Amino acid sequence: MLIKIYGSAVFGIEATTVVVEVNVDKGIGYHLVGLPDNAVKESQYRIAAALQNNGYKIPGKKITINMAPADLRKEGSAYDLTLSMGILAASGQISSENIGRYLIMGELSLDGSLMPIKGALPIAIRALEEGFKGFILPKENAMEAAIVDGLEVYGAHNIAEVIDFFNGENHLEPTKVDATKEFNRQQNYLEYDFCDVKGQESVKRCMEVAAAGGHNIILIGPPGAGKTMLAKRLPSILPPMTLEEALETTKIHSVVGKVKNKGLMSQRPFRSPHHTISSAALVGGGSYPQPGEISLSHNGVLFLDELPEFERRVLEVMRQPIEDREVTIARAKFAVTYPCSFMLVASMNPSPGGYFNDPDAPVTSSPSEMQRYLSKISGPLLDRIDIHIEATPVPFEKLSDDRKGESSVAIRKRVIAARQIQTRRFQDLSVHYNAQMNTKQIREFCALDNDSKTLLKNAMEQLNLSARAYDRILKVARTIADLEEVENIEGRHISEAIQYRSLDREGWLA
Repeated sequence: MLIKIYGSAVFGIEATTVVVEVNVDKGIGYHLVGLPDNAVKESQYRIAAALQNNGYKIPGKKITINMAPADLRKEGSAYDLTLSMGILAASGQISSENIGRYLIMGELSLDGSLMPIKGALPIAIRALEEGFKGFILPKENAMEAAIVDGLEVYGAHNIAEVIDFFNGENHLEPTKVDATKEFNRQQNYLEYDFCDVKGQESVKRCMEVAAAGGHNIILIGPPGAGKTMLAKRLPSILPPMTLEEALETTKIHSVVGKVKNKGLMSQRPFRSPHHTISSAALVGGGSYPQPGEISLSHNGVLFLDELPEFERRVLEVMRQPIEDREVTIARAKFAVTYPCSFMLVASMNPSPGGYFNDPDAPVTSSPSEMQRYLSKISGPLLDRIDIHIEATPVPFEKLSDDRKGESSVAIRKRVIAARQIQTRRFQDLSVHYNAQMNTKQIREFCALDNDSKTLLKNAMEQLNLSARAYDRILKVARTIADLEEVENIEGRHISEAIQYRSLDREGWLA
């Protein structure tokens, strides 16, 4: 008897439906074709044990299984439930009347329990698009898949529940999630708040400017100055994600299995990889490409602490993704593309000893050691960081002050207002915020009067600012003007923006 049952394969953040044809005939043997990997081939043993422990068995006949399209590589253990239900239906052990109306995925343990799978959300989206009635999957993935409105999602704890469902002996309750309600409910949760930060008013102002314009930023300061603490609070002042951004972010995290027992991700991600990370882990890769940290930071913040400690080769692979806001990972037979529109926040010590800009500590590093340390950050990468700000240690008087600082909620209101101005400005362009402006757009939207031009010219000459600082200063000045809701860039905006180019000054970085 021939049965067709349906599963799915995920490439990038999109899913492709896989048709599993199961034929049970006279003879002996188990033949699985259609480009399965080792994990799929090993499913025979998991299926046999799971069925045996639940009162069923693999028939002692010739079983031929084809996974189509046959030229598409099938990976992972998520096909266990698909294959087992196909075998049971083809051998007449369960009813096959409605089995083709559902997309079925799940990994089996030997006792028949269902283990969570990766990519449940993109699979559910594809199932709805192709007209399936429902999606049957492990209970831990049900909330994630149920975000898709219009598709019946059934979460099962074990294979016995799925068998009874198709035999009409058990009515699984579909999982219901109101995506909009869930999204709005989680929007106001803030794990970190700027009101807890003592002192560092200039750095907090700088973070507000960075958030308002989507600018990449690097914090330079000695150990204990609060660089990491400030970076962790940046997501709390970024504009809330839109529902579309939340869905796209959730899809990426779903692909790597990080949305178990959760619904929609409504908080902007904050990723902070260790400096020993490899280039493949940072941008994505592997023989079967998976998204890296830059994609997991999509619509959020990527924090690289102690930037010069990262391997230079690892940092250099970020250059193109920062510009393109997507990364394409190519292999011999296929290529996948992951979005990676993130804010880069980096921190570093000003010298190997860490205390170069601390007035109360001696400089212990020689000029050559400092140059070697700072040269680990290449000019092209630095070109993509708009704001450099120095963080100095907070004095005891401010640390012991019991008064709270300005809250993240108050700062976020100003950031949202500035972003709304930019949305109106760029409504007919492919640009969303100031940091994305190209040279032509800078000339159009960052026009200066004569006094501002003179101020910028004098500053670049006297402070020995590099040529690459020119466009960055204009972009940041545009954002500062937006925060003040001022149409034209003025001298005070230029003056503030100039302060945010520390590493371009002579003596910092050649």
